[in-house]
Amino acid sequence: MAYFDAASSAPLHPVARQALLASLDDGWADPARLYREGRKARMLLDAAREAAAEAVGCRADEVVFTASGTQAVHTGVAGALAGRRRVGSHLIVSSVEHSSVLHSADLHASGGGTVTKVAVERTGRADPAAYAAALREDTALAVLQSANHEVGTVQPVAEVAAVCRAAGVPLLVDAAQSLGWGPVGGGWSLLAASAHKWGGPPGVGLLVVRKGVRFAAQGPAGERESGRAPGFENIPAIVAAVASLRAVRAEAAQEAVRLRELTARIRTRVPATVPDVEVVGDPERRLPGIVTFSCLYVDGEALLHALDEAGFAVSSGSSCTSSTLTPSHVLKAMGVLSEGNVRVSLPPGAAEADVARFLEVLPGAVAGVREKLGAPAPAPAVPAGGAGELVVDSLGKRCPIPVIELAKVFGDVPVGGTVRVLSDDEAARLDIPAWCEMRGQEYVGEEPAERGTAYVVRRVS
Repeated sequence: MAYFDAASSAPLHPVARQALLASLDDGWADPARLYREGRKARMLLDAAREAAAEAVGCRADEVVFTASGTQAVHTGVAGALAGRRRVGSHLIVSSVEHSSVLHSADLHASGGGTVTKVAVERTGRADPAAYAAALREDTALAVLQSANHEVGTVQPVAEVAAVCRAAGVPLLVDAAQSLGWGPVGGGWSLLAASAHKWGGPPGVGLLVVRKGVRFAAQGPAGERESGRAPGFENIPAIVAAVASLRAVRAEAAQEAVRLRELTARIRTRVPATVPDVEVVGDPERRLPGIVTFSCLYVDGEALLHALDEAGFAVSSGSSCTSSTLTPSHVLKAMGVLSEGNVRVSLPPGAAEADVARFLEVLPGAVAGVREKLGAPAPAPAVPAGGAGELVVDSLGKRCPIPVIELAKVFGDVPVGGTVRVLSDDEAARLDIPAWCEMRGQEYVGEEPAERGTAYVVRRVS
């Protein structure tokens, strides 16, 4: 099996495995105790904290180990908001943040706080000017990921941090996807990360709170990790996490060049060999190993199953997966096609031969799914013949069926005519305009209907 889902969880690095096994003998005792075994555990924990601080670029006493990256985010957001409650309760996040950030924002809003979600460009990049415009006198915290987890776009953290610092607002950076590739630059105030994203063991998160940042840990008070992370530290896992971070950092520069070449090959070859594909994300400012594309007329879950049978583990932000019937919030915020979405995230050490075989298999896999769904062949040109209208009833049907049915009848209307697609699937609000942009047709807009929504498309060529 070729594992191409490192953005979800990277394979355990060999150094992490070695460190985990080696520290099991000395890292089991309570590091708060003064007897010999406790001192051994404390030495391991202190050494790991020093090494983590060096990798992040901060002080050791600013580093807290948590039980997961999600816990690090939740703790960081809640603690920073509570610490600055006298300033106000306004929180700023980008619309493409990880769900852990958005869930924290939802909880904050449910408790009476206010939240501004900053829109992003079509590449998934947040504009520093948009963060500047969102800042208010009562802004307590801003959050921005260092790089997007679904499309790989690298965010302008340093620029946003400068804007926030000028306004006296702390910036929390979710560095889960990028920390293995290098430290996060800029004057950020808090940082969260997750070890299993860089080849460490799962169950270890990292939270950094810079000195001078007002922070009030929420929940019952604890004695460990500066009172910011409850429970007994998993010292062997922490040691393994930090050892793997140092190891991947040592390999990062050389491996980044190799993975960029492989993902560039995918970005070029996929649209050349698979019709009706949109490659999404920033083509330049992106992480080395992530490339994401969406295929018209394709059910995302069916395509992932087909690729799995062919020996490839990939993921999807499509609306058509077993876990959700709504489009990925990232793809939705970007305004790109969501149906038939595939994210390829190559782990360090990914074989060039596996990428070559993936590029050979993909066209047939997409064609097979399209054939099963009855996707249309390219329609012949129809001369202009005045206005006309067709109505496509796709109520009760899930993506990509509404778009397929639109495409099948579109050739039957003359240039200047319209097609009204009736749909009650939320994905249609994203995928029909995306189809229009890919086809060079006019998306007129949506209108209320007796059931669902009518999406109106005008033929211009």
